This record gives sequence, C-alpha cells and structure tokens, in this order.
Amino acid sequence: MAEAAPIRVALIGYGYVGRVFHAPLIRAVPGLDLTVIGSSRPEAEVHATSPGTRVIADPEAAARADGVDLVVIATPNTSHAPLATAALAAGKHVVVDKPFTISLTEARTVAAAAEEAGRVLSVFQNRRLDSDFLTVEAALASGRLGRLVEFESRIDRWRPEVQDRWRERPGPGGGLWFDLGSHLADQALKLFGLPESLTVHTAMQRRADTAPDWFHALLTYPGLHVLLSAGCLVAGGRARFTLHGTEASFVKLNVDVQESQLRAGMVPGDLDWGIDLDSATIIDGASAEPELMAAVDGDYRRYYEAVRDAIRGRGPNPVTLAEAVALMAAIAAGEQSADTGRALPLALTEAEVSAFEAARRGGHRG
Repeated sequence: MAEAAPIRVALIGYGYVGRVFHAPLIRAVPGLDLTVIGSSRPEAEVHATSPGTRVIADPEAAARADGVDLVVIATPNTSHAPLATAALAAGKHVVVDKPFTISLTEARTVAAAAEEAGRVLSVFQNRRLDSDFLTVEAALASGRLGRLVEFESRIDRWRPEVQDRWRERPGPGGGLWFDLGSHLADQALKLFGLPESLTVHTAMQRRADTAPDWFHALLTYPGLHVLLSAGCLVAGGRARFTLHGTEASFVKLNVDVQESQLRAGMVPGDLDWGIDLDSATIIDGASAEPELMAAVDGDYRRYYEAVRDAIRGRGPNPVTLAEAVALMAAIAAGEQSADTGRALPLALTEAEVSAFEAARRGGHRG
C-alpha cells in the first residue's frame, strides 16, 4: 500500500499557544507537515523557531492559502469563528484552539459550515490527554471509589501581575472562565455528560479593570456535585483533583508536566516526555488506609494523531462538533450565571443533546 501523502498544515497565530503548543506537536506527528504560519511577526523571527515555513501576515489569507489541507487556528478568541468559516469555505479541514468560539450562536454557525463543507473540524482539547485527567479516568474505571458523590477539579496558579495580553483584558471571550474553564468543563462533560444545571461565580481578584481571573463553578448531576475552580493568586496547598465516593476517596496533587516541558523547549517524544512521577492516592473508606496509584503518562501528540487519522478517514474526530457545541453551551450558561447569580441549564436543542450523547458513545464521527 502506498504511503499517504503528508497533510499540509497552516498554523495561524504564533504567540504563546501557537509557538509553544501547536507548532512542536504538529512537527512531532508523522504525516503532518507544517508548511505555512500565519503571523504578523517578522519573518526572520518566525523562521528562528520554524525554519522552512511560508509566513503569511494576513490571517484570512493564511486560512485560504493554496497548498494547505489543514488550518490550525491559535489566534485571539474573537477571531476563531470568522477564520474557521473562511478556512472551511476554502475547503480546508480545521482545528480551533479552545474555546471553540465566544458564543453558542457562533459555535452552531461554524459547526453547520463544517457539516456543509464535509470537512473535519475539531477543537484542541489537549487536557483530555493530561496525565492527571487520565489517572482520574483510570481510577473511576477501576470502581475502587464506589458511587461517586463529589468531584473537584482545579488549576491554580501564582500570577500576581496582570499581563497586557488579550486573554486578560475585558471583553468578549476574555477571562479565566473562557480560558481554563473551557478545559475543566470539557473534562467534566467527557466524564459525566450534560449537567442538570450550572452555577458559576467569577471575580477580578488582582485588579478591577481586567477580565475575571478567578472562577468557581458547580455542575449538578443526579447524586453528584462537580466543582471546577481556577485562580491566579494561589501559591499552593490545593490538589489538582479530589474525588469522594461511597467506598473511597482519590487525591491527585500535581498538574500534568507537558506544558512546563514545552515551555522549557522539550521536543514531544523525548525520553521523559509526559512522564508523571506524581502518584495519586486512594484512601479506603473502611480502613482509612492510603494506597498509591501510579499516574498514567500523558501525551498531547495523540490529539494530532487522531486529527490526522480522522482526515484520512481512518478514525473518529477526537473532539466532535457535537461536543464542541455542547461545551460552548456550558461556557455560555456559566457566563450568564455569573451575571445573574442563577443556576442555569445548558441551552441545547433536543437534536444537539442527542448528537452529544451519540458522540459520548462513540457513534459520531463529525
């Protein structure tokens, strides 16, 4: 059998996320060829870290560039929908960095465009491949905890200084709920499905003239409460995951190492890539005896491997359109809840709920 031609990739956006996450991962996956970078940075600056690529300053031109099969969008959140729509109209497959869009309406519009174009559109939910989350999945699958009654997931950081960047400025799609909330809510939906209601509180703890830099979310399920939190003024002392069940509790202290490895310049696939030495602890309810559980190693490359295979018709989309729309419904409900102080359901149609449930069962390849 002849070897499949490489999938030619255009990466639009060469800031922190594009340069540190997407470019190294794309280059590390066989069958993907990073050929175009859409960036307003000087060409020499781009070539210093991505030699041999074609640099296109205009993002819409990069989205429609000839000789490109897959467009990866790592630009500010407000540009996700128009760039994805432009790329789909040009016949490209698309990966959009999270959050998918800045509203549920935009998410539905872009998803419909992908369906009409017959192209793969996926959202970069790399934290599904975090070691800590994979370890949680393994613990739940083992049945050791019994019936789960409380699930707490948080990513806290010590970043006391507000940076002058779009993520931290007020406006549509800004703030920590759109940023880290998109990861934590996606993980919750993947594990437990759609909640009955969602309550979110946000705050600006560092300065009052910036985007929210703290959130606390409660997702309510029958017999289960899911707590999601993130903040920028936490120096330590809190676990990444804490789970309580009718038989045992589970604690995973530290976050996945891949982001820090990428920031340090490690190449995905190097000897220590994704290896997590921070074991989780399971505490038996009857004996109160703790037992260490080895962490499952993470690997973000698996996301782009799955995208490659989906484009070639050899596997499912790793984050389906139905999942992407459902998550934006959760983000939108959370934003409205923070404004009104009310617990809200997700504003999904019956068809969208059915599509999401089919995707969770593995029956949707869109």
